[in-house]
Amino acid sequence: MKKTLLTTLLLAFACTGFAQDTTKKSPVRTLTYQQYNAYLKGEAAADMAMVAEINHFPMPDKVLKLKHELGLSPDQIKKLEEINTYMHRRRLQVGGSVVSNERTLDSLFRTHKIDDGSLIFYTNRYGLYQGELKNAILQACLATQKLLDEKQLARFEALQKR
Repeated sequence: MKKTLLTTLLLAFACTGFAQDTTKKSPVRTLTYQQYNAYLKGEAAADMAMVAEINHFPMPDKVLKLKHELGLSPDQIKKLEEINTYMHRRRLQVGGSVVSNERTLDSLFRTHKIDDGSLIFYTNRYGLYQGELKNAILQACLATQKLLDEKQLARFEALQKR
């Protein structure tokens, strides 16, 4: 009985240790690995579209996924792809800036070189980046909504509720 319990505990401990060893750490200590990758892949801040989406201004990538069901014209598809590409490019640019800003803040604190002016500057930059990110996403939603007719918007909403 003791041997079985001891073996079980050792196995559980080994598995836990193994899981921790394989957990990837972010190169930027102030961002999780998931946040870091999302910023660098242009996938961060999808939740910033909520204000648009709840008011019937859809994300272009979501509309493109339903292009056949919505009966999008080739011209609409082309324009939506352009909108989506531009939004993704902006998300990549801003994401890279956020990562760089976080590295700088981490370095300033770690080396004790932070002062009031630097702190104000870099935190205000962070706010600027978040605003740029939100603007890029909401601009894409606005442009997407303008491309769709009422029937397509209604169909999109109905498909989203399924």
